[in-house]
Amino acid sequence: MLGGELMRSQPTGIDAVPSSRADTDLADAGQVAELFQDRFDGVIHAAGYTRVDDAENDEQTAYRDNAETTREIAAACAKANIPLVVVSTDFVFDGDRDEPYGIDATPSPLGAYARTKLAAERTAMAIHPKGTRIVRTGWLYGRGGRHFPGRILELAKSHDELKVVDDQRGSPTSTVELVPALYVILEQGEPGVYHATCDGSATWYDLACATLDFAGVTSTRVVPCRTSEFPRPAERPRNSTLDCSRLTALRGRPLAPWRDALHAFSREDSA
Repeated sequence: MLGGELMRSQPTGIDAVPSSRADTDLADAGQVAELFQDRFDGVIHAAGYTRVDDAENDEQTAYRDNAETTREIAAACAKANIPLVVVSTDFVFDGDRDEPYGIDATPSPLGAYARTKLAAERTAMAIHPKGTRIVRTGWLYGRGGRHFPGRILELAKSHDELKVVDDQRGSPTSTVELVPALYVILEQGEPGVYHATCDGSATWYDLACATLDFAGVTSTRVVPCRTSEFPRPAERPRNSTLDCSRLTALRGRPLAPWRDALHAFSREDSA
């Protein structure tokens, strides 16, 4: 989903070269070295294992796909002396605080997925400290992928009522909004940590209601519920909102408000 948007929305003057699982095993040093025979000016590492619940029972695969791939890519970027953007997650925080997490906040992951993403962050910074930019984002949706708004619309076709969690808060973020920021960070950003989400915050209940509203669906009622009513294998942060001020200073503006971005995505998706 994110990789596809990076290819569709590449800025003028950038010749983006994609790599997929079918092309390269990014955890294999030899295959990564072969990939880097092409001379790149920079890399955005958007691949990863994102099945949060499955990771609880298969942390080894999640670690390979998240941390080991990042290790090999960071090593190749360090050797080539080029900048690297590593896409990470808001889930590296435990969600116990009420205010947004700043870039200097101490990570405290709750589950296997988050642990492997934090390991990826630390690995990249250790191997390529002068070239790595860590970009934490969250609650992503976009073209060509599985995501929460799409799931809500699918369920609405066969349900007249949906129960949706209303005690977890984050910032729904469109890949259309995120991708330009990733390119800016790659080209202009200094090494270090950035937070990148759409402006504002919502609960999953808020996002579900807005999704149906923008799609013109009136036949399905959304009912708020608590996380405890829908236990999942992986614990989620209660609050994973991020302070994106460093990115705002770099770009001169924040990402779009989450409702505006969702509305734009809904119009395009329906078209």
